[in-house]
Amino acid sequence: MAKQDKDATFVGDSRVSAKRIPNISPSYSDFPGKNEPFWPNFLLKEWMVAAVCLVGFLVLTVSHPSPLTDKANPNDTSFIPLPDWYFLFLYQMLKYPWAAGDWVVLGTVVVPGIAFGALMLAPWLDTSKERRPSKRPVATGLMLTALVGIFYLTWAANHEYHLAHPDKGKGTGGKQGSSATAPAPADTSFTADALWKAQTSCMGCHGKNMEGGMGPNLQKIGATLDAAKITDVIKNGKGAMPGGMIKDDAEIAKLAEYMAGLK
Repeated sequence: MAKQDKDATFVGDSRVSAKRIPNISPSYSDFPGKNEPFWPNFLLKEWMVAAVCLVGFLVLTVSHPSPLTDKANPNDTSFIPLPDWYFLFLYQMLKYPWAAGDWVVLGTVVVPGIAFGALMLAPWLDTSKERRPSKRPVATGLMLTALVGIFYLTWAANHEYHLAHPDKGKGTGGKQGSSATAPAPADTSFTADALWKAQTSCMGCHGKNMEGGMGPNLQKIGATLDAAKITDVIKNGKGAMPGGMIKDDAEIAKLAEYMAGLK
């Protein structure tokens, strides 16, 4: 710093006010139509918009029924559950040999852990100041690769499921696993015989009075099946119904004769 003479004169900046003014927010009345207080004016508007959106969402959920599938049936071994659509790519990845079996930890922990860890560490892994994707080839390439992989695996999971189950979602407005024909209406005045009510495993699916539930209505089963066919179904099963639920052949014969007479 240069040495200054003793008679030097310092001139203050006239743009700086000598009077210190406290930091007080201006009155909003001085700016009509341009400013408003955050509370309650601005925040109240946001809440009103959120309330209208919420009411509209609730109306949609009430007026449009959920696309539910059939009732849960523990005896249906043909049912293949699917995760929600946003997890389909992980579900599909577990079908490949390198991410299943002895390597299942790789597909369930390692690969997802690396992917989500990279997302969390992205601000530190890519510190480039460039905004154009072409100037950030590594980050752009990894992001495009991830997006293409997720879209492909999601499509593959859905495509393979429909190839394996071509009858799902047909004839019922898109409900998976539903039958194309409506079940026979139950007769509320019908009362099943004590022979039927002794079969607790049968009542679990077909109802106490054979009115149907997870299984079909059997109140008029004799109109379509004779005693021999009913016996075969009880012993060997049919569709989702497993066989061998009743072990005693004499009891099976009595039950089959009773059901064959229901017309």
